[in-house]
Amino acid sequence: MTHEESIIEVVRKTLPSVVSIIISKTLEEIVAENPLNQYFGTGPYGNYQPTPEEQQEFYQSLPRTEDGKVRVGGGSGFLVTLDGFILTNKHVVMDKEAEYTVLTETNDKYKAHVVARDPINDVAILKIDSDCKPGENCIEPLNLGDSNKIVLGQTVIAIGTALGEFQNTVSSGIVSGLSRFITAVTDMTGHQERLRGLIQTDAAINPGNSGGPLVNLKGQVIGINSAVVFGAQNIGFAIPINRAKADLEDLKKFGKIRKPFLGVRYILLNKNLQEKFKLPRETGALILREHGPDGHGIVPGSPAHQAGLKEFDIITECKDSTINEKNTLEDILDTVKIGDEVSIKILRSGKEYSKKLHIGER
Repeated sequence: MTHEESIIEVVRKTLPSVVSIIISKTLEEIVAENPLNQYFGTGPYGNYQPTPEEQQEFYQSLPRTEDGKVRVGGGSGFLVTLDGFILTNKHVVMDKEAEYTVLTETNDKYKAHVVARDPINDVAILKIDSDCKPGENCIEPLNLGDSNKIVLGQTVIAIGTALGEFQNTVSSGIVSGLSRFITAVTDMTGHQERLRGLIQTDAAINPGNSGGPLVNLKGQVIGINSAVVFGAQNIGFAIPINRAKADLEDLKKFGKIRKPFLGVRYILLNKNLQEKFKLPRETGALILREHGPDGHGIVPGSPAHQAGLKEFDIITECKDSTINEKNTLEDILDTVKIGDEVSIKILRSGKEYSKKLHIGER
């Protein structure tokens, strides 16, 4: 089988399991949210108040679903179990007030509800009602591969609903990078999210096919398409599938997604940051607060708070493992169980300290 034939065969087998996710709300909910602000906004002469005619024209122009609701967004996902569990991106289904409808390749529609959102990774799990039994003519769930076995240069295929409009869009490319740590636009609204440990690919990933599968030539899902860098060509990112597999296992065991929790916000240091801010070292996790009232560098009541960590501390080691761009703090925490006692080393005002703390749950 040629390389081209291999791609065609993978696409043929994968497409039926890839779904479009339609996000909708009632017109009353839309009006209450006052989306006109983003169109008319606040200008140099104060707030412009649209006329009743302009308001009516605006609301009439909004796209509708078959049941008359307003379509406010869309994304992609893929079936992972016969009983109707679907993986997608968390940012696709962030709106807790919206309704979600799944559209299959054959245009069958299912109401879907969100059963879990990963508190750290850009992963969510949906559920549709499916009474399909093994052996029946069901939509087959996709096989989940092992993202730890990904190598640079291997062929990958991205599938989804590009721009929220073009269903079953297929693109191919290679794995261009591994363990990427970025802040990227993840959807068409300009939503930005801090993402870590990503697969970089030159396969086209567009807003709207977020949540779709990134598959290898064996037809195994190795990632979830997640982010695109605007202004750059052939740079897209996917969440490694092993993180979603862990979420599915948590959901099965505990009925929810559980994550080890330290309670710090940080930036990962490198040589450029060291030189720019004249820091004492070029590796580690520098604890910093983020903008906003809840952007604490140290989350109150967290294990980090109880252990006496402070903003501007540099965490250099965790669990006897050095923190760097290839081995982030969150990567290390992924290997720790909730409740475990771990040792960390920090650099504070030029002095090194050792701390012990018990990992919490997020």
